[in-house]
Amino acid sequence: MTQRVGKRPRTSGRRARVVLALTVSPDVRLRVSDAGFWRLCRLNPELRLERTARGELIVMPPVGTGSGGRNARLTYRLGQWAEADGTGHYFDSSTGYKLPNGATRSPDASWIRKDRWSSLAPAQKERFAPICPDFVVELCSPSDDKETIREKVREYMAQGARLGWLIDPRDRTAEIFRPGRDVEIVGIDATLTGEDVLPGFVLELKEILFI
Repeated sequence: MTQRVGKRPRTSGRRARVVLALTVSPDVRLRVSDAGFWRLCRLNPELRLERTARGELIVMPPVGTGSGGRNARLTYRLGQWAEADGTGHYFDSSTGYKLPNGATRSPDASWIRKDRWSSLAPAQKERFAPICPDFVVELCSPSDDKETIREKVREYMAQGARLGWLIDPRDRTAEIFRPGRDVEIVGIDATLTGEDVLPGFVLELKEILFI
């Protein structure tokens, strides 16, 4: 991970800012405040950033073309259902949420019931909304550590999500998370459904994996 830092040497009686690149080992965690994280995201719109409940900064690189295509197909299919259903709002992978535990996370696709979304103030909706989605999906990319992504979905479930999917094109499986129940693992021929959280939403796993 590379982080830009500022240094202010003296030059001709004035203080000039010099931007340097700081390379940080993956096992080193940089901590940032909640307010500082918002400013950091505003200054780096090209980056996808997350913040853990402990304030640790996570920088995620852009995904490859294949992963981007799968993510677009997933969001499109969720959007088709959501527009027809009308009971909630769907969001893409650029959306950040401030979870109840203080973490700021960005699932690859998500959906929130309309009444819960409407309860937020306009200003809250325009920043990282302080809410956990009802439904979340995470797609593994080739560079992802699956257990790390799995822990993210577990975090969503612990913070109030009612249904979560983890889709991994590498082994052609999907993991289905439900509150208080064991994780269900299904294969490539499976049909994923929104169950009682997104009634009528159906996704053939092959639609996502074969992009």
